[in-house]
Amino acid sequence: MTAPANQRATAKWWPAALLVVVLVGLWELVSGLVDVPEYLFPAPSAIVRAGVDNAELLASASWVTTEELLLGLLLAVVVALLIAVALHFSVLLRRTVLPLLIASQTVPVVVLAPILAIAFGYGILPKLVVVALICFFPLAVGTLDGLRSVDPDLPRLMRTLDASRWAIFRRVEFPSALPQLFSGLRLAVTYAAIGAVFGEWSGSTDGLGFVMLQATPQLRTALVFAAIVVLTAETVALFLFVRLLEKIILRWNRR
Repeated sequence: MTAPANQRATAKWWPAALLVVVLVGLWELVSGLVDVPEYLFPAPSAIVRAGVDNAELLASASWVTTEELLLGLLLAVVVALLIAVALHFSVLLRRTVLPLLIASQTVPVVVLAPILAIAFGYGILPKLVVVALICFFPLAVGTLDGLRSVDPDLPRLMRTLDASRWAIFRRVEFPSALPQLFSGLRLAVTYAAIGAVFGEWSGSTDGLGFVMLQATPQLRTALVFAAIVVLTAETVALFLFVRLLEKIILRWNRR
């Protein structure tokens, strides 16, 4: 990354970083002045101590949750791409399946998570399904919209060159849909952590959600906040990775 690029990145992110620092400082100050019990609302310093004291536990749990996030997200991407492409190629499927997909989003995943735990046990499978269910819709809709929004002149040009339907899809439609696919992926990444935690709350023996579930009745609120911080850091890191991947793959897209 060149120096001007570094300067642009710094100018882009420093206001948000400064705001976080100010808010954390105010939080620490108010906690000290008001003297709120730690089990009700711990100060940032108490959260840091809880994180350091339970570093091994949080590291082990975060590895489990990260595995659920990545595999569930991968499952959602594969299924969403297959369904979006099928809907794009078939008008009949689009008219029959798409309304059902939209209606399925009215069912709260938090209600389905316990049912999945009963059906598939306390292993990793129900967590992957929950993450995939939450991430699937923005990926499928974004990809389908991208495929449907291609400039109609481009497929016409390809047909004049005697291109097959598959060639038009591979060379024109799918590349044109990639920006919206990545937009859906960025949105799905932020939802994936919610799905993993829901799955672990419904039935699990490990993971950050399980740590929160066990620490709450023990009034170890600082540990709950420490697990939330680790989960947030994981999600932000995954989001930045997706952004980097998007910039590498979509160098031609300067929007």
